[in-house]
Amino acid sequence: MIPNFPDFAPVSLDVKDALREALTMAKDGVSEFTFANLYLFRRRYNYKISRENGGNILISGERDGKKFFTTPLAAPSEGVLQALFTKHDYWKSISDSVLENSRNILEKLGIKAVEDRDNFDYLYNTSDLARLSGKKFHKKRNLVNAFLLSYPDHDEKPLTKEHLPQALAVLERWRQDKGEDGDYVAAKEALELSSEMKLEGMICFMNKHPVGYCLGEYIAGESMFAVHFEKCVDEYKGIYQAVNQFFAASLPPECAYINREQDLGDEGLRQAKMTYRPCGFVKKYIALKPE
Repeated sequence: MIPNFPDFAPVSLDVKDALREALTMAKDGVSEFTFANLYLFRRRYNYKISRENGGNILISGERDGKKFFTTPLAAPSEGVLQALFTKHDYWKSISDSVLENSRNILEKLGIKAVEDRDNFDYLYNTSDLARLSGKKFHKKRNLVNAFLLSYPDHDEKPLTKEHLPQALAVLERWRQDKGEDGDYVAAKEALELSSEMKLEGMICFMNKHPVGYCLGEYIAGESMFAVHFEKCVDEYKGIYQAVNQFFAASLPPECAYINREQDLGDEGLRQAKMTYRPCGFVKKYIALKPE
């Protein structure tokens, strides 16, 4: 059960159904606003959840010694917003629709919301990533074509329960090659709980050996797919580009967009995401505690 504000409870499997149902109402396609994402990163950000009057979802978290809160569905009432700011340093991941509905309260309280560019989600047309046609995708298309020529004995399959051991093997190899954990813990748990989390994806085999996979979920009324994890064995040149294209081509026509999440201010990651020519962004804003 999700407690009523001002009480908060840890994100756990006990609230899976209630939180998932509530978050389906989120309009903007923010990649963090899913039960799977909140649960898988619950330890990293110390996520806790609450409800305002049994309805509006409130999320509390911590990062780099600072406390933040976020509101996936709507802006809180003025009194609750003031109370949240007394115990948190900032309001994070404010979506366009939530910002639009909270302008009067923010203005009244003297709070300014600004764009949080490092946390913008990158949006791509599914058809662009599936086809890689035209001059702007020339380099990506060449990498995929070179991959296909170099490794003709490849096979792609939906990432189902029977393929989880192979996907875990890819993850372990990725960790070994990387020399650091990164998001290893969350990625491993995502695979182990993929059925329970309703996560879907694809796994790629080379000579019947697993070499790459991606995993994510439908959001924004299934018009968008958020790719949460993508892990590959680096020794196969073009493997990431190939998995990206293969999976995009497998999505149904009604899934118009792919959300490949944020770059977190990492310049190399930002450049890599921009080379795929995003068609737009899921913008997010941040508001600091009023002085």
